[in-house]
Amino acid sequence: MGEKFIRYDTANYLHSEEDMALYLDACLAEDPGDGSLIRTALGVIARARGMSQLARETGLSREGLYRALSPEGNPEFSTVMKVARALGVKLHAELTHT
Repeated sequence: MGEKFIRYDTANYLHSEEDMALYLDACLAEDPGDGSLIRTALGVIARARGMSQLARETGLSREGLYRALSPEGNPEFSTVMKVARALGVKLHAELTHT
């Protein structure tokens, strides 16, 4: 009998709103500067929470959210803010000392 593998999905490990907020915060800190990690994190959190529910809360289509938050997506900033608000998270800024 061979081993069975399943694809790793971070969404399966985000069980609480605190988990989701901490994950997003880590991605904000580690983003390479192009927003790709933030976009991916919002997509993962959206799937963990439920894309259909998020679509209703943002007023955006489910398909549009999937497209915008995909690795190839390029969401408008207003979309990012609508998603963050619907997820109950705030983006924040802090000074970096480089």
